[in-house]
Amino acid sequence: MSAHGHVDLGHTVAGWTGTTVALLGFAGAGVAVCAAWPPGILIGLGVVVLAGAVTWLLHLAGWGKPSGPRPEAEWDWRVRDAAARTGHADCLGCRMAGPRRAVAADAGPRAGVPLPAADEGA
Repeated sequence: MSAHGHVDLGHTVAGWTGTTVALLGFAGAGVAVCAAWPPGILIGLGVVVLAGAVTWLLHLAGWGKPSGPRPEAEWDWRVRDAAARTGHADCLGCRMAGPRRAVAADAGPRAGVPLPAADEGA
C-alpha cells in the first residue's frame, strides 16, 4: 500500500505522454535560454503548448481517466476509459470538446462506479 492509501492516482497514457512532451519542451527552451537563441525558446514553448493539446486529444480518445474513484480493475495505466466517448461529468476538457459531449457527461455518473453513501445525519 502506498502513502496515499489504496487509491488510483490516475497514471494514464495521456498523462505520461503529455508530461514527457512538456518536459522535452521545457528542456529545449532551457537549453535555448543558455545558448541565447530566441527562436529555440519559442520552439520549446511551442512544444509545451503542443503537450497540452496532445494530452487533451488522448484524453478524449479514451487514454485519460476522470478524477475520482474507479474500480481496481481500471487502475492500470494501459486500460482505456470506456466512458470517454460520452464525456466525463465535471471535466473541462470534455466540455471544451463540444456541446454533445458536455450534455452526455451531465446525464449521470459513470457506469460501474458506486456512488458515495449519502450522509444520513445531515
